[in-house]
Parts: sequence; structure tokens; C-alpha cells
Amino acid sequence: MRLFISTGEVSGDLQGSLLIAALKRQAVAAGLELEILALGGEKMAEAGAILVGNTSGISSMGILESLPFVLPTLQVQRQAIACLKQNPPDLVVLIDYMGPNLGIGTYLRQHLPQVPVVYYIAPQEWVWSANLRNTNRIVGFSDHLLAIFPEEARYFQAKGAKVTWVGHPLLDLMQNAPSRQEARAKLGITAEQMAIALLPASRRQELKYLLPIIFQAAQSIQAKLPEVHYWIPLSLEVYRQPIEQAIELYGLRATVVSTQQKEVLAAADFAITKSGTVNLELALLNVPQVVVYRLHPITVWIARKILKGSIPFASPPNLVVMKPIVPELLQEQATPENITQAAMELLVNPSLREQTLADYAQMRRCLGDVGVCDRAAQEILQMGLGNEKTTSDRS
Repeated sequence: MRLFISTGEVSGDLQGSLLIAALKRQAVAAGLELEILALGGEKMAEAGAILVGNTSGISSMGILESLPFVLPTLQVQRQAIACLKQNPPDLVVLIDYMGPNLGIGTYLRQHLPQVPVVYYIAPQEWVWSANLRNTNRIVGFSDHLLAIFPEEARYFQAKGAKVTWVGHPLLDLMQNAPSRQEARAKLGITAEQMAIALLPASRRQELKYLLPIIFQAAQSIQAKLPEVHYWIPLSLEVYRQPIEQAIELYGLRATVVSTQQKEVLAAADFAITKSGTVNLELALLNVPQVVVYRLHPITVWIARKILKGSIPFASPPNLVVMKPIVPELLQEQATPENITQAAMELLVNPSLREQTLADYAQMRRCLGDVGVCDRAAQEILQMGLGNEKTTSDRS
């Protein structure tokens, strides 16, 4: 069976790699041989995909922010379509990555309607509610949507999609996470030392908009809590130099690591982090956090005034339960002073920390059961087998 998987960015590459590992497990159990072609990154290649294009560095959030990536995005989209045209697969799996995947999905529906399309982890149109046209396109070309959030499943089902809620794949990933004690031992962090994780960037634009305000807040917290030490895991190695320069500029006591993100998250007493999948990892590890995000002011103005977009929450832990269980400081609220204040409250107030942990437990119950990736893989392979049979009958 030949599958084609399309995704982008660091988080998409991670989710794609988890899915590929599950597909291979399920294929072995079913006696199937798999060939997987993909748009993705290094993690997917390591999991066994043949990369048609590497998309892990082609990522942005926002309107103006996406302009530098228009040509690279069109190029990988063309590469994908050329591959699909030359070697039509038995099934296509799209993972998030809205811009390119909308184009690929539309092409498949128009030119290769016999190829089933599964959307696994749909773009968060259900959060933004700004562009119903995109929602209708996703529903129109997707034969099956595998949702990871309960609200995502309800939204797309109401719009007419065939939806299965499989649960959140990070549940599977976190089964192998080290304990706090193991992580601290591996990193050489003593029991009495305060460790704070700083997670400023997985996209280049975040180095500009988020890193300075997060590091200024870290500087203020360090002045109040001299025993603190910061740990900064790199999402991409190319970010090492600007991050190390910023550490020196702000005089932070910090360690940068490139291959030990799991250990840093598990060892941390607290985290100051950009909005993204990592928020959910921290929540599953019971690490209190403050979530920060900023976009270009013009992007925000367009979203608010022209697109009339609004979001209830930005971080996955809050989206799961649709209530503010972690502090979110977005756009104008994302200032060093506000970050410092929110962080200090969580660091020195035991009752606030206990409330956070109780809210995390509630959130965890809403994520489904372990085995998410295998459930998704089973759904995908069953559809692929059904299409193989249909194709065989036609011939």
C-alpha cells in the first residue's frame, strides 16, 4: 500500500513521525507492506518516510508573517502535486499545515477523486471561526476527518464531515516521558535548584516577537529569585546562535540543549512558553506555565477588523476544556511586566499551583485514552484497503 502524508512545521513533523510509527506497527500486524511518501521533516524521515520535500523550516503564523514563505510553500506544494500525479497513492493523509494542504486536498478532489483523503489534526478553523470558506473546503475534499480535540470533532461534524474523535496523540508520546527525578538526574539539576524552562520559538518570526519579551521577563524573575536557572531546549539547531546571543545580552543564567527537550520539560518547576503543542506536553507533565504570543500589529488589525476573527483561547490546554486553566498573555497583554507578574504568582503561591494541577487533571480526562496513534493508523489503513479493493474491482 502506498500512502502520501503531507504536513509542515516542527509540530507537524513530530505528529507525522508518531503516526508513521503507528502505521508501520499496524501494517506488520495486518501483513501489509507500506510505502510512505511525504512532505515533512527529519523526524518523519527517521520514522521511515521518503521525503518529497522538507517543510519543517517553512513555517509562519499570521498574514504578513507568511509573506517570506509564499514561494517556498508554493514550491513544496508543486512537488507534492507532481508526485501525486506521477504515482497516485492508495490514500493521502493531511496533517494540519493549512495553506499547502488546502491546495493539495483541492487538487486531489478535482484531478484524483478516486484517492481517499484523510485529514488528521485539521487546521484550527474551529477555534478562529473567521473563514467558513476554508472549513467548507476541508469538509469538501476530506473523506474522513480524524479529530484530536472533542470540540474539533463537534465543529466539523456539524459542518457535514465524517468525523472520528481519536484523542490527542501526545498521550502516546508522553508514555515514554522521563519522571521528574530521572530528568533532573540526567541534566544534573539538584533537588533544591529551581529550574525554569524557556520556550520562545519554533518559528523564525517568534525569535523577533517573543524572545525579547520572554527574556526580559526572565531577567526580572532572576533578580527576584537569584537561585533560578533557565533551561532552553532548541526546536531547530539554527536558532542556537540568536538564542545564545540573547542569553548574553540579558545576563541570564541559562543552559541551551538541542536533544533533551523531554528531560527539560519533565525537570522544570515552571515554564514561560510560546503558544503551541508544547503547552500540552507541559500540562501532561504537571508543570505550571505562562503562555505568551504576539503577531505583527497589522496582522492582528486585519484579523480583528476585516476578517472579524476572534479566539476563545490560544493554548491547547485551555482549548481542551474551553476555560482558562493556564494564563495566556496575547498581543498587547504580552509584556515583560505582565509575564513577570503572572510567573511570580504561580511560583510563590502554593494554592494557585495546586489549582493548576487540579485543572490539568480535568484536562487530561478530556483527551481520550492512550493508543491514539494506533487508532488513527487503523482507520487510515482500513480506508486504504477499501480503496485498494475498489481499484482492483474496477480494473
